[in-house]
Amino acid sequence: MQSQRDYVLRSVEERGIRFVQLWFTDVLGTPKAFHITPAELENAADEGMTFDGSAIDGFSRVQESDVLARPDLRTFQLLPWHGHGDELVARVFCDIVNLDGTPFSGCPRHTLRRTLERASAAGYTFFAAPEVEYFYFRDADPTHLPQPLDGGSYFDLAVADVSSDLRRRTVLVLEEMGIPVEHAQHEDAPGQHEIDLRYTDALTMADTVMTVRLVVKEIARQQSIHATFMPKPLAGVQGSGMHTHLSLWEGERNAFVDAGDPYGLSSVAHRFIAGLLRHAREITAVTNQWVNSYKRLVSGYEAPVHISWARNNRSALVRVPVVKPGKVESTRVEYRAPDSACNPYLAFAVILAAGLKGIQEGYELPPEADANLFSLSPRELAAKGIDPLPGNLNDAVDEMERSELLADTLGEHVFEWFIRNKRAEWNAYKPDVSQFELDRYLPSL
Repeated sequence: MQSQRDYVLRSVEERGIRFVQLWFTDVLGTPKAFHITPAELENAADEGMTFDGSAIDGFSRVQESDVLARPDLRTFQLLPWHGHGDELVARVFCDIVNLDGTPFSGCPRHTLRRTLERASAAGYTFFAAPEVEYFYFRDADPTHLPQPLDGGSYFDLAVADVSSDLRRRTVLVLEEMGIPVEHAQHEDAPGQHEIDLRYTDALTMADTVMTVRLVVKEIARQQSIHATFMPKPLAGVQGSGMHTHLSLWEGERNAFVDAGDPYGLSSVAHRFIAGLLRHAREITAVTNQWVNSYKRLVSGYEAPVHISWARNNRSALVRVPVVKPGKVESTRVEYRAPDSACNPYLAFAVILAAGLKGIQEGYELPPEADANLFSLSPRELAAKGIDPLPGNLNDAVDEMERSELLADTLGEHVFEWFIRNKRAEWNAYKPDVSQFELDRYLPSL
């Protein structure tokens, strides 16, 4: 850590960096930051920077307001879009701690780290690789119907296309920041795009997701374009998910692999998937945390609705992708519920906790879903023992509130504040009269 500290301080001096942004998130995953000058960085690295936590939603109460932002210097990175010469700006992610140095219970990064430590105590390292979907629109005026920047569809290749150019520039900026992108493409809906991130440990990946969202928006803003990670901004087309590929490793060995199993999956993988399925309803309020999230989780638009698993069935909640010949170490599972507007720290924490619970308790994996679940009736699904995910935010929060697993994983502070905030969001949404209701009922009722 001393060598990293020295490297960062030397880089700031040699490159003439003028400001360092200290990044963190609130409980909902909203990015927060404040700027310090290079003269303050050494002190920040050694002691942290004090700020008023009561000003951040979901952080401290007024009577216990002051907390410290302690930079994680391993996340230090130049922000390429801030220019050159005397305009150079860097960023570093922070852990939020109490004044006595103990972890602050409202810090989402600490929530994930605590869950990762539980996995480590069991001998596992948790890796994740999300597919981040989003939309480009011509403006963000809520009084206008959203106008997609392009009319493309899945994997469309266009020449001199503005949105493709934005996506390309975004990938180049991410690569310049040391964030490897596996691939990027146009998605199914007009104006919808996807950036797939290369596997890394879950804490680094949560930081990366936050960075990707900011970079996508910033590169678009420079061209007066609005990029959004809203789960379902357009009716009649698919929403933006964040299908996330997951694996556990024991040292240099993928703990999900068993060449002798018919599926190529170890007992650890079987139980991990079973944990995801059994606790899926409980964790959905975190992986899909907005009222709008549940406009995406409906049949017919590729998003999962039913709690099931399959090897190559995209209607399932958990999918086991087919691996290339000779590449068994790339065995992984894909959890398809999260959307790209979730708080990645909390989402990865509850997904991991559900999987670990399955391993620790020896959950049995139910039969594979061998049909297109979207085509089955509720009676047929019930006969197969396949339950639905919660249909709205209120139902999801009800499931969360009853969950001992989530109370334990998130801790009292985050658990109670998150539920309180989501109840308030639902209560604000319930009395709203939508354009759908006016169009449908006003002429005839």
